[in-house]
Amino acid sequence: MSLINEEHLENQCIDWFKDLKYEYQNGYEINPHEIKSERSNFNEVILEKRLLLSLKKINRDLPTKVIDNAVSNILNPNINEINLCNREIHKWITKGLKVNYIKDDQEIGHQLKLIDYENIENNDWLIVNQYEVKGDKRIRRPDVVVFVNGLPLSVLEFKNPADIKADIWSAFNQLQTYKEDIPDLFNTNGVLVISDGIQARMGSLTAPQERFMRWRTIDGETTDPLGAYQDLETLIRGLFDKETFLNFIRYFCIFEDDKTIIKKVAGYHQFYAVQKALEKVVEASQVDGSKKGGVVWHTQGAGKSLEMTCLAGRIISEPRLGNPTIVMVTDRQ
Repeated sequence: MSLINEEHLENQCIDWFKDLKYEYQNGYEINPHEIKSERSNFNEVILEKRLLLSLKKINRDLPTKVIDNAVSNILNPNINEINLCNREIHKWITKGLKVNYIKDDQEIGHQLKLIDYENIENNDWLIVNQYEVKGDKRIRRPDVVVFVNGLPLSVLEFKNPADIKADIWSAFNQLQTYKEDIPDLFNTNGVLVISDGIQARMGSLTAPQERFMRWRTIDGETTDPLGAYQDLETLIRGLFDKETFLNFIRYFCIFEDDKTIIKKVAGYHQFYAVQKALEKVVEASQVDGSKKGGVVWHTQGAGKSLEMTCLAGRIISEPRLGNPTIVMVTDRQ
């Protein structure tokens, strides 16, 4: 019996994404000067043609020139610090990019949508393996990059399962190197994934090792549905399901600014607790509802504060709830 290696792991990963109806392209084939090229040089991290076509498709009511200018801003945000840039672009991705234009001698303000959250298949879904990116010093080649509308929203890095010297934290360290060498790839990043074929974990752009977590469900009901040692497949089929992934990007990534910017992303238990709590709130708030929302039990350190923040965001943006009032009670000063 042959041992699985990093290439096998990468190919398995690609197959799982294909099952989720993502388009697949090999990074070498879309490199500059190749027949299928989607970039003019290795410094480009966003797939400009896909972004432009997607924005025109999603924002049909906006003039072409306005969209062209917006694409230029997205490609060149002119924010040097990686975490600052990520926070600003996250606002554009989730809330839209504000644009102004003149129509009938009047200035009109509009929020240009980068992603269509209401119509999932109206977006461009792509994964690319061996995606070569050139930084100031050298070319780096992440294993798998997930693109939505040409925007690299996730980077997956693997380590050889057969190499006893390379574990999952070798993949984590590799991502830290990428952030130093090719920071532009992470301007639009939503989540990072690491795996050694046995374990798989996800975390935010700023997360230390201890904040990289398993994603242990596919449907939100069954934990570890594929059994032991199937962490990566469970994570991909669970987190990167198209509807789940857009929900995750839109409502479950938050930023704290306490001297330094900290990005936090929800774990699977927080994600599904919020989803269920939201439905309970909607149900309870109806005219004939019980007015009782229910209780979510937690252990110490399970992430209650982040979960409440995400729930508040979901409630505020839920059209079925109109204009809700939220009261928070805390035992902390």
